[in-house]
Amino acid sequence: MILSFINQKGGIGKSTLSINVAAALAAQGHKTLLIDADKQGSTKTWASLRDDTPFVVVDLARENMARDAMKMAADYAFTIIDAPPHAVQVARSCIVASDMVILPVEPGGFSNWASDLTVQQVREAQDLKPHLRAAFVISRKLGNSVLGREMRHMMDEMGIPVLKTEIQSLIAFPESGTMAQTIFEYAPKSEAAKQIKQLTKEIVRFYEQDIRDEST
Repeated sequence: MILSFINQKGGIGKSTLSINVAAALAAQGHKTLLIDADKQGSTKTWASLRDDTPFVVVDLARENMARDAMKMAADYAFTIIDAPPHAVQVARSCIVASDMVILPVEPGGFSNWASDLTVQQVREAQDLKPHLRAAFVISRKLGNSVLGREMRHMMDEMGIPVLKTEIQSLIAFPESGTMAQTIFEYAPKSEAAKQIKQLTKEIVRFYEQDIRDEST
């Protein structure tokens, strides 16, 4: 499966989710590739600060990256693409390369508005690639806030499912990133690690269920 984390708004946790979901899959014994498609290179920089990584990290930040991404992915059980904000053409290539697109959104209007363009791109790609799956995940949520609950209702209206798992704004995430560690290395028993495990499990289950439904 090729999975992209995409939203045209920056700063909503795409790199954090990409790194830690890749780590969760690798910990399960899956051969995992993480593609950094963002010219800012947050994921590539994270990897460069380490002696080694639990998964392979490559830099592929260019507009016509889809074909190379799919070719690389053939050698891996899972490929995660960390897509860039504010880069429509690169995001389109990431979507074209993917089997599933996850749109992180944070409570508040800005990430919701930015996701409108990504939803449009997903719809266009589905016309050519009917098996392409998509879902929202609420990210950087502040506890049990009213905004978080309202965001779920707003996303439902877009016709794309919202994953049950929500990723809270927990200090362990930026701390682990600063230390160039995965959340499982930095705080393996933390609530943050638990949420990433739940998210990874739900993403895989969601995709596999859709494939089973399609085959029947």
